[in-house]
Amino acid sequence: QIISLDFNHRIVHVSGCCRGSVHDITLLIQSGLLEYTEESVETMADRGYIGEEYVITPKKKSQGRNFREEEKKLHRDISSTRAAIENIDHCLKTYAILGSLYRGAIDDFDEITKIVLVVSALYNINLNKYPIRTSTTQ
Repeated sequence: QIISLDFNHRIVHVSGCCRGSVHDITLLIQSGLLEYTEESVETMADRGYIGEEYVITPKKKSQGRNFREEEKKLHRDISSTRAAIENIDHCLKTYAILGSLYRGAIDDFDEITKIVLVVSALYNINLNKYPIRTSTTQ
């Protein structure tokens, strides 16, 4: 499942759920999010999205070569953003329905998607009271 955030850490899009065997890039394409992405807008993601247009991913350091200062800064920015995303993931899992064993029908992806949508709405409501910590707000 793909969950998209704005710069204020609000959830703005939740894709439909699917089997875990579906590759990240396939899910991104099927989600329709790329239709809303312009050339001037780039998306940060993990290494599962390497090679996708408009997606910034961490690069691996070549053996025997150090990163230049601008590459180090980019990696710090990506890491900082990824840390905020991991915090958001943790916040979503504090809701017992997402953080524990799902006991419904395993192939009822519509039902699972509805659950994630409701939890995402609750997360957005609580965001004002409990903001996500980032490297700039610590």
